[in-house]
Amino acid sequence: MALCIFTLFLFFSLLSLSLSTQETKYNTTSISLSFPLKSLSRSPNASPSFHSSFVSQTKQNPPIKTLPYNYRSTFKYSMALIVSLPIGTPPQTQQMVLDTGSQLSWIQCHHKAPKRPPPTTAFDPSLSSSFSVLPCTHPLCKPRIPDFTLSTSCDQNRLCHYSYFYADGTYAEGSLVREKFTFSRSQSTPPLILGCAQDAGDDKGILGMNLGPRSFVSQAKISKFSYCVPTRQTRTGLSTGSFYLGENPNSGGFQYLSLLTFTQSQKSSPNLDPLAYTVPMQGIRIGNRRLNIPVSAFRPDSSGSGQTMIDSGSEFTYLVDAAYNKVREEIVRLAGPKLKKNYVYGGVSDMCFDGNPMEIGRLIGNMVFEFEKGVEIVIDKERVLADVGGGVHCIGIGRSEMLNAASNIIGNFHQQNLWVEFDVANRRVGLGKADCSRLA
Repeated sequence: MALCIFTLFLFFSLLSLSLSTQETKYNTTSISLSFPLKSLSRSPNASPSFHSSFVSQTKQNPPIKTLPYNYRSTFKYSMALIVSLPIGTPPQTQQMVLDTGSQLSWIQCHHKAPKRPPPTTAFDPSLSSSFSVLPCTHPLCKPRIPDFTLSTSCDQNRLCHYSYFYADGTYAEGSLVREKFTFSRSQSTPPLILGCAQDAGDDKGILGMNLGPRSFVSQAKISKFSYCVPTRQTRTGLSTGSFYLGENPNSGGFQYLSLLTFTQSQKSSPNLDPLAYTVPMQGIRIGNRRLNIPVSAFRPDSSGSGQTMIDSGSEFTYLVDAAYNKVREEIVRLAGPKLKKNYVYGGVSDMCFDGNPMEIGRLIGNMVFEFEKGVEIVIDKERVLADVGGGVHCIGIGRSEMLNAASNIIGNFHQQNLWVEFDVANRRVGLGKADCSRLA
């Protein structure tokens, strides 16, 4: 994925692709591991972009029994979460964005023997005994209705070539391959399908963690994973958080939200992503005032517009106009004179300020995202504004429809000081307040 995708706004197009007509079945085993994560800062001139998620007609999975693996690691957080994974046999460490909003995992590849020390983090297939390519005869390479996110074709070597395009014009392309994630001498995944990019705008890959049959979660049969995003001190500062694959010993204090389910006709709606972690959002409070936003603004309508998803790969939160406009009205009421006039950050957010962020935060007060069962995400007034550079601070919310998206996305900026657990086996998301910096 190109650098601007991994930056301040990590949002791709919600255009979708049917990779499979049936969900991969889980068995009764699972992997529970942890990996080091680190942050990736953005270029100051990068523009916001939007995640791309594959769409597939899926069926609900049966429960998964989790094996007693409990591995934990720390990560550094700035704008994005970058996980370092051991891939191949013997393993080569690869850096990939941990992204719950997309399906296809891919790494940057090269075919030249690396120098010592290696000048690049790209994966060298010639050094791995478990590497194999997908031929053109593989089902994923058969002709299908084209879209703007992923297209496949046969290259001159009769290999399955893919192209992955993003909303800002960046791209990754290469071959679809199979490769293992080798965690230790005694434990590895089976060969998983992923992209091996020979041409991309950045040497970091993507670890697709959504509910799709070709995501890392599904292919590796991960039943549960979680992370705790610490408070970001400054726009470029690094903070340390925690990450688990498998059971989290802190989960006893989590509050759980069942993921929304959809009928087959809803899954076919043009604006719905059935592979996202879609949660039942109810409303928004700013200060002590509950905004007059209908619940329907947070739920998918007949066209699929309005679903609310939790996305680790998106930094800011994005709202459809019905919700965004109400938030902006309240921000103007509370701190209108302080707004930066005629300024729209990245083409999506016009709630930005030049003044002292602490003073403006006190004017606005806490912001609360409300969900079913009384579950809330509370954004303290000290964290309402995000430093976007040049002395400008913006409310960490963008207008999703300016990106031709029709969904509400809760980004990692609004997941700070929270445990966020994705319990795939039981189709639920757990939230738990924490001082994430102290847990590392």
